[in-house]
Amino acid sequence: MCGIVGIVGKEPVAERLVDALRRLEYRGYDSAGVATIHDGVLKRRRAEGKLFNLEKKLASEPLAGNIGIAHTRWATHGIPNETNAHPHFVDGVAVVHNGIIENFSELKDELSADGATFETQTDTEVVAQLLARSRRAGMGRREAMLAMLKQVTGAYALAVIFADDPSTIMAARSGPPLAIGYGRGETYLGSDAIALAPFTNEITYLVDGDWAVIGRDGAFIFDHDGNAVDRPRQITQAAAYMVDKGNHRHFMEKEIYEQPEVISHALAHYVDLGAHTVRTAVSDAIDFASLRGLTISACGTAYLAGLIGKYWFERYARLPVEIDVASEFRYREIPLSTDQAALFISQSGETADTLASLRYCHDAGLKTGAVVNVRESTIARESDAVFPILAGPEIGVASTKAFTCQLTVLASLAIAAGKARGLIHADEERQLVRQLTEMPRLMSGVLNSIEPQIEALSRELSKYKDVLYLGRGTSYPLALEGALKLKEISYIHAEGYAAGELKHGPIALIDENMPVIVIAPHDRFFEKTVSNMQEVAARGGKIIFITDERGAAASKLPTMATITLPNVAEIIAPMVFSLPIQLLAYHTAVFMGTDVDQPRNLAKSVTVE
Repeated sequence: MCGIVGIVGKEPVAERLVDALRRLEYRGYDSAGVATIHDGVLKRRRAEGKLFNLEKKLASEPLAGNIGIAHTRWATHGIPNETNAHPHFVDGVAVVHNGIIENFSELKDELSADGATFETQTDTEVVAQLLARSRRAGMGRREAMLAMLKQVTGAYALAVIFADDPSTIMAARSGPPLAIGYGRGETYLGSDAIALAPFTNEITYLVDGDWAVIGRDGAFIFDHDGNAVDRPRQITQAAAYMVDKGNHRHFMEKEIYEQPEVISHALAHYVDLGAHTVRTAVSDAIDFASLRGLTISACGTAYLAGLIGKYWFERYARLPVEIDVASEFRYREIPLSTDQAALFISQSGETADTLASLRYCHDAGLKTGAVVNVRESTIARESDAVFPILAGPEIGVASTKAFTCQLTVLASLAIAAGKARGLIHADEERQLVRQLTEMPRLMSGVLNSIEPQIEALSRELSKYKDVLYLGRGTSYPLALEGALKLKEISYIHAEGYAAGELKHGPIALIDENMPVIVIAPHDRFFEKTVSNMQEVAARGGKIIFITDERGAAASKLPTMATITLPNVAEIIAPMVFSLPIQLLAYHTAVFMGTDVDQPRNLAKSVTVE
């Protein structure tokens, strides 16, 4: 979602603020802006679209000032244009905001009745109006900040500067993350540590309800009632994750090719690569042996990883799994008991609905585990156990390496659970772990062999408007993921179905203008999936068959294309078979000329409902 940065510095800050915003581009945005204070006057520059447009403005109209705040906006209230871009100014107050002020309509009516004039369509402007009204009433800056926080409800991260105080940024958090960074004679504010990495590695994360007064020499932090609180400083490793595209055209392409390496990192954390056993710490984190059931909740691609995880936990650990998208789970009032545990999957660790589901389970007394990429995230900090996926920063909005690392972690956990429950014995454990350890090598081989074929096929696929994906078993969630990837970045309408559901509706769509991508390793479901392919072929559908060497040899059906992968063990098939569906979406989007890394209307980290 939106990105926030701020600097209280000893030299001009505008250029550094924009550089920090660039490191937050992965969150998705549609406009950007920066504001500074110079000689007691607030000045700002804003622009619709990419940061390049803001940089052009700053080149022709520079901003002076040693203190400033900046923002990348992803529109929730009001269209994406320069007027609605942040920062918002009202009577010497400047505000940037990530989140949603849920009671903004009521506050806007109240403020309008009190004489306020609104210039934007955004919910954020009520924050600036409330602060300005309190200042006009004679309140000090801190009093005004506290009064405003008592009036707004919703999810928000805020940064505020006042024209009459050129030495302080005020910040507040209720939901979306905020971090304070400490330098030498300078202090920084950011939506995450990556934004601040070039400035400092010493970070304090605000917790929900906190607000802070930030000066050059540090910060004072208060709770929602205005009481001073201490929050720990920690050393972050974000500086090690500063990334660029290298020799790749897009971050997404780079991240697809990073998968063998990052999966190796994940495996080394969860399994003993020499003994071919699951590390003891994995099974110690949650007492799988005593569980009656497991609940999994996540959103988007992380939810689809959880669906595959459900197959593994039920097969290898005989552990019943309830899984739901977090936006539904949090409102279902699902009955829970303390002999269950809950896993929450989120790349960012800040996904609002997933975090709310975590808190619901925590309140019900369940042991909770976080499968996250950011160990310092809110979901990680609020969970009983943390299972890092170790993918490194994923900049492309469409998840690739985070997805396969999530799967790697879930597979390791399922083996650990089966072992703890006495269902996986030593020989089977070694066999399964050995199969996992083969994965990086096999994935490297696939990446080196299939891309030319995928690229040629994608040129053809880009000519179609609708695509179906089919799969059975763990290939069914992969079909959902393939469809999601294609529509996310190419904007082609795509749907994924369980292959057995074809005759229950989707078959009506099949004709010569409907490519059908079938994901079918030669597993125990293969013959049934081939039967569904025959139904497609009989109706003139164009089949793109993604299978393995055994599957390619066994099927004699005509296809538009057959993508043949090596024969792999069933437990690693979802990770290996992820590669062609990722590359197919990527190259199709490239041929169509879309913004692959930052597709329209999408954000990397969804920190509001």
